[in-house]
Amino acid sequence: MSVFTKVERSELVAFLDAYTVGDLQHFQGIRAGIENTNYFVNTSGGRWVLTLFETLHVSELPFCLYLMDHLDTHGIPSPAPVADRNGQILLVLKGKPAALVQRLPGRSALEPNANQCAAMGEMLARLHLAGQSYPRQRSNSRGPQWWQRMAEVLLPHLDPAGQRLLTEELNHQARLRDLDLPRGVIHGDLFRDNVLFQGDRISGVIDFYYACNDVLLFDLAIAVNDWCTMEDGALDPPRVAAAVGAYARERAFSAVEREIWSTLLRAAALRFWLSRLHDLHFPRPGELTHIKNPDVFRRILARQIADPAHLPPAAA
Repeated sequence: MSVFTKVERSELVAFLDAYTVGDLQHFQGIRAGIENTNYFVNTSGGRWVLTLFETLHVSELPFCLYLMDHLDTHGIPSPAPVADRNGQILLVLKGKPAALVQRLPGRSALEPNANQCAAMGEMLARLHLAGQSYPRQRSNSRGPQWWQRMAEVLLPHLDPAGQRLLTEELNHQARLRDLDLPRGVIHGDLFRDNVLFQGDRISGVIDFYYACNDVLLFDLAIAVNDWCTMEDGALDPPRVAAAVGAYARERAFSAVEREIWSTLLRAAALRFWLSRLHDLHFPRPGELTHIKNPDVFRRILARQIADPAHLPPAAA
């Protein structure tokens, strides 16, 4: 979430006139994140988040927006989209698709403790279970085919060791394509800044714009890589055990999931290493932009190769 498209107050007032949310009081650009333009918007009728979609095609957005509403009705605290006076949840602002959603309470736990990691694991499993009844479909736009395309573009920008690491990992990940793993709706980007807490209780799950249908355990691997790793890229066993154990109490792992856990952690690290490398070497202009360090995921990938992880026992 960054500000690539600047919205003037008069433009926002005109946009909000389509809704019944009251009069504009204050708005502010959100710097965190890297994909869309986001603003906090306060009106006399409540607090909202306005998103202008910079890269997603308009045909992809109903999957994300209606998923948020679906999950909210199934007990996952998600920011339900707001319909305008005509019942529409997707409008246009500054020539970009735009949506207004509820702003949920709480703050992100940027240094999560074991209890918060457990809450995340439990919530993610419940999200996956609730997603089984969601009828819409969307393929993962950041899956293996995208990895290959990005690698071709980014290899010239890497040092020789990085080139070897990337090439060898792509070869290793090819085995995933032939495995029968449980699939369904995944969040796809469940980083610490996309979960809100009040104490150790989750009060909100946000930013569903990478949500898609894919391998469920890949979603947990994405989260564990961000929530449960240390500065050197190694996993922190207590936090991993808390997150994975809480997840497993809601949705038990299959035998093949147990066998492939380390490879999925590597896949998750590869996906975000590539996306951060692309943002670093091919940045998009914006008023407020936030480019994250790709070396974080290079270290995580290297550590997983050197010291493969295993899922803890089912009773953990």
